[in-house]
Amino acid sequence: MFGDLVIVDDVPGEFTERVIEAFLARPDDTFALSLSGGDTARRCYERLADEAGTQIDWWKVDVYWGDERCVPADHPDSNYRLGREALLDRIGVANAHYPMRCEEGADPYQLRVGELGKFDLVHLGLGADGHTASLFTGSEAMNADPGRLVVFNEDPSGRNRWPRMTLTFAGIARARLVIVTVMGEDKRDALAAVARGEDVPGARIRGTRVVWLADEAAAGDLSET
Repeated sequence: MFGDLVIVDDVPGEFTERVIEAFLARPDDTFALSLSGGDTARRCYERLADEAGTQIDWWKVDVYWGDERCVPADHPDSNYRLGREALLDRIGVANAHYPMRCEEGADPYQLRVGELGKFDLVHLGLGADGHTASLFTGSEAMNADPGRLVVFNEDPSGRNRWPRMTLTFAGIARARLVIVTVMGEDKRDALAAVARGEDVPGARIRGTRVVWLADEAAAGDLSET
């Protein structure tokens, strides 16, 4: 497994603490945070909004997204909607936020990420099939040109709906810190595959530092090693 596996009882609480630590240790005045989607992400962002308090100056935070489904911004499956409801609406302020807009194409987000240089923190999840962001086994984005930071992608298996826009592995690798949150027994096989170094998307995550936060249900036998 590339990165550090940390098994905790309270993944959203640990996530919150690590985001606060990263913000306080940021090398620049602003803090570039990339959000994820899914039920675990929602729980993490709600906790972050409720508990970060005055430790994070949200006027210094620029919010990005690691992937997005090509649906309207108010659609229940929209990652932008999730981030807005779970975090942005709760904190009330942010220096800036940059949704992925499929109708604009991938190039504008590619340019934005390129101009940014480094994300301070990229948050990712892990699907039960081993995917992360919208990078799926067997999909074109798995072998994107190293110069591409953002692409469109689809799940060739059809298990995950909607065309997507997503950071590539090269885009994710621009993070000073990647935090992957994994919760629930249904993620156990996928996390074990990552730990064994199998060629699933999650095993290709890279960054200056990568931390996997998992609960006991997701960690399974990994908790004994």
